[in-house]
Amino acid sequence: MKAYRLMYSAKIMAETYEANRQICKYVHSTSRGHEAIQLATAFQLSSIDYVSPYYRDESLLLGLGYSPYELMLQLLTKADDPFSAGRSYYSHPANKEPGRPIIIHQSSATGMQVIPTTGIAQGIQYWESLPQPLTTKGFPGARGSLVEDARYQSNSSTSEASALVASPLGGGREGGVVICSMGDASVTEGEVSEAFQVAVLKQLPIIYLVQDNHWGISVSAEESRAMDAYEFAEGFKGMNRIRVDGTDFIKSYEVVQQVIDDVRKNRRPWLMHAQVSLLNHHTSGVRKEFYRSQEDLAKHYENDPLPKLKNVLLQNHIDENAIRDIESAVEKEIKDAFVRAVNAAEPDPKKVADHIFLPTPITEEKGERQPKDKGRVIMVDAALFAIRELMEEHPNVILYGQDVGKRLGGVFREAATLAEQFGDHRVFNTAIQEAYIIGSTVGMSAVGIKSIVEIQFADYIHPGINQLVSEISKSCYLTDGKFPVGTIIRVPVGAYGGGGPYHSGCVETMLLSIKGIKVAYPSNAADIKGLMKAAFHDPNPVVMLEHKGLYWSKVPGTEEAKAIEPARDYILPFGKAKVILNADKNRTANGESCCIVTYGMGVYWAKAAAKNFPGQIEIVDLRTLFPLDEELIFDTVRKHGKCLVLTEEQQTNSFAEALAGRISNHCFKWLDSAVEVLGALDLPAVPLNIGLEQAMLPNAEKLVERLKKLFLF
Repeated sequence: MKAYRLMYSAKIMAETYEANRQICKYVHSTSRGHEAIQLATAFQLSSIDYVSPYYRDESLLLGLGYSPYELMLQLLTKADDPFSAGRSYYSHPANKEPGRPIIIHQSSATGMQVIPTTGIAQGIQYWESLPQPLTTKGFPGARGSLVEDARYQSNSSTSEASALVASPLGGGREGGVVICSMGDASVTEGEVSEAFQVAVLKQLPIIYLVQDNHWGISVSAEESRAMDAYEFAEGFKGMNRIRVDGTDFIKSYEVVQQVIDDVRKNRRPWLMHAQVSLLNHHTSGVRKEFYRSQEDLAKHYENDPLPKLKNVLLQNHIDENAIRDIESAVEKEIKDAFVRAVNAAEPDPKKVADHIFLPTPITEEKGERQPKDKGRVIMVDAALFAIRELMEEHPNVILYGQDVGKRLGGVFREAATLAEQFGDHRVFNTAIQEAYIIGSTVGMSAVGIKSIVEIQFADYIHPGINQLVSEISKSCYLTDGKFPVGTIIRVPVGAYGGGGPYHSGCVETMLLSIKGIKVAYPSNAADIKGLMKAAFHDPNPVVMLEHKGLYWSKVPGTEEAKAIEPARDYILPFGKAKVILNADKNRTANGESCCIVTYGMGVYWAKAAAKNFPGQIEIVDLRTLFPLDEELIFDTVRKHGKCLVLTEEQQTNSFAEALAGRISNHCFKWLDSAVEVLGALDLPAVPLNIGLEQAMLPNAEKLVERLKKLFLF
């Protein structure tokens, strides 16, 4: 009877939305035709589980206990929308409240939830792999450390954070299963295959619920795929699979129960392929009459789950009047709920920028930057030592990526010895799967794990950009602060010595166009260690751009990238640039000085060029590109009246040019001349030949010539 009531609710809700199209103006999809499998799944989930619904899963949400009124608040983008506070679409839930399964951020990008959700299962497996309680595994302060980490990374109170880490899985989640729901058409996405590969390789406790209504908007199954999801899954050795009539509630319930019980017991992946009907529009905007024939619609209505279930009730001697009473009560509930939702408060526009990030606890430079008992270290080792210290102190830190495991320790030896010290369960190789490497950190973060991952070269980050944009950057904002993604993504960048077109790129402009992530670009060993520590404590996603040419100071003129290794307690906040070379006060007072604003390798070109202008050059090392220390930049420019922004990136339309424009806007009346920019030539790639590489890139000599012209003003 509960299933029938909720199925009927979904029907009346769809009819209500259709009858009030001008009010229900935001795009939405309904679950009509999918209700049986969704309710059968929802009824068997508990608060120890995780589920990632997709945009047609409103019945699943009803089955989890969300009221029609709560769902309508999101439909109408109201302030009290419990999932996104009016920021996201209907049936895009997010939940971390106790008593229900956890639901991480859900995007509209088809199939993109599969990688983050598989990351949840991988994170659960990590906690389950720990053979003893954390406090007896050589982590004497482990529980306190985890509570602190969870509090910052999940926007929780201390008591909530304590519950999150009360057991190895957090909050008594032993035996929890992970459900990832999707439409069959989404299985053709390449990122779904990446997730399936990991699920079977690692034998993760996850269930992929594939709802197949034979349509992908207006594209039929026959014209878009050679096989359905069940047949496709056969190619993934170790993926258990089963078919079910997803329009039959009884059969669906039995199959879901069988699969969930198996995953709770045997901790292995399953794919459930549910045949369903599409009884409503693809979305409110893409309407069924646009592309579907009457014959197709009639065929789908033959398998409407609602009359099927009603017939089962009647066959089991449920009085038809009792059924009608349920229907009448539902109709009244939906009518009243809709009126309430329509009249509910709108979001406050003043809060539109809330929760882009969660506040970081690191706001000041702390600790000892140059301890007397430490020697100089190269930059790659400083980063390595920072990660080692974090892993020693925090058992929820793991490191993974291509070739970072025990056998090699990273192609730049940037993870050397870590796997030997901490084990293959904490430091491990991945396949060539940039999307999975990046996107899985969403799920890891949701279960209290701080992932440090590596993209081997900046030129290869592009397959992972979809996850960075669609999932990571939007998660905190679109869940109203519920699910920030605490992760550190290390990306070696930059050209030197003939790295060529696919091992020399700089990508900061592309990354900085993504709102919701932070970007660091350290130029020396001390900074990279301090920033790595700050990135760990930051509950938000951080991309750490690390110049390969500075790793070992092999490039002439970069010896100062080496530094005394900061103490274990040293931490450098984001958004704090530094003046690394001061101009002479008298030359400045006489208008004979200039400031160079730069970062990364540009710091060393600027230092070399400055030797040609004694006392006339002031250099600002940005250290982080977002957040940006605008206060120091603008104050420095106003002091000198002349400014050059120096970058290794191709210059046109770059971050450097945008920064120059910002400087001009804020410092116009103090400027003696236009803000200059020097970057690389606008070539599509860095040439392999060293002579051509040098012709493309800025250097000290080119900078000197540009400064000479600037000093003419």
